[in-house]
Amino acid sequence: MINSEFRYAHHPNDVKKYTTEELREHFLIPDIFIEDQVKLVYSMYDRLIIGGIYPANHAITLEPTTDLKADFFLERRELGIINVGGKGKVTVDRTEYELNNKEALYIGKGNKEIVFDKLNNEQPLFYINSAPAHHSYPTKKITKNEAEIVELGDSKYANKRTINKLIVNSVLETCQLQMGMTELHPGSVWNTMPAHTHERRMEAYFYFDLEQGQSISHFMGQPNETRHIFLQNNQTVISPEWSIHSGVGTSNYTFIWGMAGENMDYSDMDGVNTDELK
Repeated sequence: MINSEFRYAHHPNDVKKYTTEELREHFLIPDIFIEDQVKLVYSMYDRLIIGGIYPANHAITLEPTTDLKADFFLERRELGIINVGGKGKVTVDRTEYELNNKEALYIGKGNKEIVFDKLNNEQPLFYINSAPAHHSYPTKKITKNEAEIVELGDSKYANKRTINKLIVNSVLETCQLQMGMTELHPGSVWNTMPAHTHERRMEAYFYFDLEQGQSISHFMGQPNETRHIFLQNNQTVISPEWSIHSGVGTSNYTFIWGMAGENMDYSDMDGVNTDELK
């Protein structure tokens, strides 16, 4: 079963006037994993699709939604997958790929049948991003050992973190999709601080590994007009190109970042000094 939504893009001047409820309605995805379903959100920000696949009792095949008007899901798209649960498998046109926790799989344009399932009675949770594609690149599994790893931050500023670049052009070829995973160290709670924007790419953040009973405040908006959204474990927020995307938790956590747009240069960012935020 597919549970799909459609989200429009927004002008920053309109977002300034949104209530808390309206901000959450337009930018928060609170229920990314629904048992035995495919949950998909089609965003008009660079037409990124954000989703979760939860094969609890049976295998699940990824089918196209009516929004795509395609014969199969990857007819004109590419797909990135990161497993945030127990061990599982993804079958791509009859080729099986086993994914452990925090391992990724890139699937290129043109692959027709994609099936998600459990392995060894463990419960996988497959978080996915999909972007339009103009070319077909090979399907590839990426482990954390194969990722480009960057250490950033300082425990003095509570932002010490490990960035695992999994689906990026320094690791493998893609059309425009980029995905990675940032792990906050114990005692560190701030991500992407100092903040930045990148108007050539939108972004989506999926927060997980958050201790039960704790919470994360995600900051968005133009640097001089910020807003915040409180999130819980396994929730996602959409970030427009004109918006900062930063957060702070009441404990440490992990998040997956996914980007789509016209520029694949990871360092293409417009930084904002922390004392300039409003």
